[in-house]
Amino acid sequence: MHWLSLTDLVATLALGATLGFMGGLFGIGGGIIAIPVLALAFGMNQALAQGTSLAMMVPVLIVGWWRYTRRHAVPWRPALQIGALASITTYLIADLATSLEPNILRAVFGAFLLLLSVKMLRHKKASQTTEQASKIDLRFMPLVGILGGAAMGLLGIGGGLIATPILTGLFGQRQAVAQSLSLALVTPCSMIALITYGMAHSVDWSMGLPMAAGGLLTVSAGVALAARLPERKMRQAFAWMLLLTAIWLLVRPLLTR
Repeated sequence: MHWLSLTDLVATLALGATLGFMGGLFGIGGGIIAIPVLALAFGMNQALAQGTSLAMMVPVLIVGWWRYTRRHAVPWRPALQIGALASITTYLIADLATSLEPNILRAVFGAFLLLLSVKMLRHKKASQTTEQASKIDLRFMPLVGILGGAAMGLLGIGGGLIATPILTGLFGQRQAVAQSLSLALVTPCSMIALITYGMAHSVDWSMGLPMAAGGLLTVSAGVALAARLPERKMRQAFAWMLLLTAIWLLVRPLLTR
């Protein structure tokens, strides 16, 4: 571990604070933003960028999930089942990811997020009631963990981005509850991944820990804002975030050539 310059330390704290707030607001880990920033701005290779982003994500995810559960009635049994299935799927699929072309995976994932975001934005008149009717039997809700875990295993990111719109659109969950369930999915997967990257010496702790400190300062504010925003506005904000993420994933390979 090396000491950061004052400029890098301030930049790292600011990056962590930004990602922590967004993580609290949208119920995501923030790796989808942190990884390319660490790679492009700090010259890290892909593995080191992913491991370092996990050092920031894990404590922020834990605090974010705890804050969500204190503000919203979370169905604990599905939450635990989603987390367990996601962790198992991530572990099983991670080895497969090493043999696949990452740019193709990101392009497919970006296209999928683009379709999800457009679908959500087309439903601007979504109900503002506390809960919508479920289109699928709630007993199948834990299977969302498999989809989210597959994204985490293949890309190291995106489990919550996939899970949240499925939980709201197909299972009728309120946006805040869906985001809490998504955190239940992403948190254990990220903890397992951090241990793996740490054992492989692919974590820059001198950057990861300040990022975590910055994130911990702001994640509660993000959760608090999410609790105050109306349901319809939260869904629209999440949809726009999905759209921007999808565009970034699709154009990023062109920028790094």
